Amino acid sequence: MTTVRSTRVLIDGEIRPATIRMEDGRFVDLSDDAADHDFGDLVVMPGLVDSHVHVNDPGRSEWEGFDTATRAAIAGGTTTIVDMPLNSIPPTVDLAGLETKKRAAEGTISCDVAFWGGFTGDTAALADLAAAGVSGFKSFLCESGVDEYPMVGLDLLGRAMASTGSLGLPILVHAEDPDHLHPVAGDPSVYRNYLASRPIEAEVEAVASVAGLVAATGAPAHILHVSSGEAARLIGQGPDGLTGETCPHYLTFAAEEIPDGATRLKCAPPIRERAEREALWDALRDGDLAMVVSDHSPSPEDMKTDDFATSWGGISSVQLRLAATWTGAAERGIGLERLGDWLAAEPARLAGLEGRKGAIRFGADADLVVWDPDASFTVDPSGLWHRHPVCAYEGMTLRGVVRATFLAGEQVYSGERVTRGRGRMLTR
Repeated sequence: MTTVRSTRVLIDGEIRPATIRMEDGRFVDLSDDAADHDFGDLVVMPGLVDSHVHVNDPGRSEWEGFDTATRAAIAGGTTTIVDMPLNSIPPTVDLAGLETKKRAAEGTISCDVAFWGGFTGDTAALADLAAAGVSGFKSFLCESGVDEYPMVGLDLLGRAMASTGSLGLPILVHAEDPDHLHPVAGDPSVYRNYLASRPIEAEVEAVASVAGLVAATGAPAHILHVSSGEAARLIGQGPDGLTGETCPHYLTFAAEEIPDGATRLKCAPPIRERAEREALWDALRDGDLAMVVSDHSPSPEDMKTDDFATSWGGISSVQLRLAATWTGAAERGIGLERLGDWLAAEPARLAGLEGRKGAIRFGADADLVVWDPDASFTVDPSGLWHRHPVCAYEGMTLRGVVRATFLAGEQVYSGERVTRGRGRMLTR
């Protein structure tokens, strides 16, 4: 048995004093008693859940691997990740790909890991993947950036949703309409030129199309990495079963501030203007968007040149999600109570882990993050745990320092050291 106490524990959306008792890896009781670990006034929250992480292992483990990605997660207070079906080789689009992925993860994971399946055209594989316990399926409406993961059109996506709806699983969509995308024109080192190549209209048109499919099929769909206020509004006004997420980089950075050649900030959809950033914060406040996830998509340093047209489009941030989100929320007067939903409960629900993850409740997995919302730090990539020291937040001062992480009732991070290999593979 292990007990943890603080004057600021997040329980059912409320911050209050409590002692948490954990036994056999589960939460078993709340009291006002003394505790083995008394964290004073530090905030204690349920372990964070990040439902959008690209581990890339196997096949592109030189970009990232389960060992480094899951240690970075633990150091950032995330106790569960859901791995995306690309950019690994093979992708997780059938049972063989899933089994290969699980073999790569075996014995190397430091946080718990669930898996998304992928859909690139084979509707027959969906039921098998669902039976194997994947959390749902990911598709692209535009090119994915890797040859082995082709895009699907709206007709094929609609046929897939007829199956995923009956399976009770969500389909996750990278929503950019390819008819509104075009090559970077002009100097490819100029951020404005890259931004113009992926306009808001591409995202809005794709979201509207997916909303139509949800209404027609009744199948749930989730829009990934929403970058614009108009797309967020469409989701909020859309049919039941349509949800969306955004990411810390869309909530932190603004196009007007991105220097030319700074491809560490390249992602797709792109980071947009300040007005869009503020609209995304409004969408979170209003519930149009349900969660903030990292979209951790790392690459080696040599894939980030000063060319926005050819550099890899991904941002490494699984370790910084809590701090980056809290920094922006605090600046806007948003209370830390909202973080429990955005960073834990809603990603757990999306991934089919609700009841087990994302909240401090009787019988749930005893995962906790203990952090200081008043402390700040300067981001030094050499101090991050993911594989390559490429970081969009380099040199920034962020608020919110993780002091301890507990996984299944055991302290696995102490502010300096991660206990490796204690993670488990999860099914929906």
